[in-house]
Amino acid sequence: MRIITANVNGVRSAARKGFFQWLAAQDADVACLQETKVQAEQLNDPVFWPEGYSIYYLDAEKRGYSGVAVYCRREPDEVIQGLGWPDMDAEGRYLEVRFGNLSVVSLYLPSGSSSEERQAVKFSFMERFLPYLQECSGSGRDYVFCGDWNIAHRNIDLKNWRSNQKNSGFLPEERAWMDRLFGEEGWVDAFRTLNQEPEQYTWWSNRGQAWAKNVGWRIDYQVISPSLRPALRATAIYKDERFSDHAPLTVDYGYPI
Repeated sequence: MRIITANVNGVRSAARKGFFQWLAAQDADVACLQETKVQAEQLNDPVFWPEGYSIYYLDAEKRGYSGVAVYCRREPDEVIQGLGWPDMDAEGRYLEVRFGNLSVVSLYLPSGSSSEERQAVKFSFMERFLPYLQECSGSGRDYVFCGDWNIAHRNIDLKNWRSNQKNSGFLPEERAWMDRLFGEEGWVDAFRTLNQEPEQYTWWSNRGQAWAKNVGWRIDYQVISPSLRPALRATAIYKDERFSDHAPLTVDYGYPI
């Protein structure tokens, strides 16, 4: 089973840069997109609706903002749109597809970089999401939470960690939350289980020469149930082409779908 996650920073922009041509060659079973920035009814070009995929969008109510999508080779048994939280569901941040005992989620955590108010929204999401994850852990299901979590976990996960310790995405409270996620809560960082190398980033600022100099952050994850750890086979961050300010993250699992 191959799962790809990608923050496309506007699905129409990514399409113009060749994202869907690339995706067609990846043999992915599931592709999770974040920050689609569109209303699905606006997507008239067939490139957005490739044959052989079951396709689901959860759009933000605000046009041109947020939004998530899932492209699957197999039609899911069930599709769950949203978390049941009106404020966050209105921003299009959670879309889950189920195949038997497996759930694959396209998740887009809020960013707090624009203002203190949005950082408060981010903290609120994190506070509510942890009990939700605990419910998932106790459900007996296998989960893959794909997406832009907007937090770099450890120093190795961003280039300039010293100068970013007071910035959203690397705040002590955010890192402690990730410590708990991957510690006592038992969830698994699929990429880091397979790749411990430094300078493995998935997002680069559009300012300066961040992309060219690889001054990046690893904020896109596949967070998995511990039951899936033995199924991990390979992972890759794709950087040969640039579809957005994020790079797609691929993980291969020895798990039937």
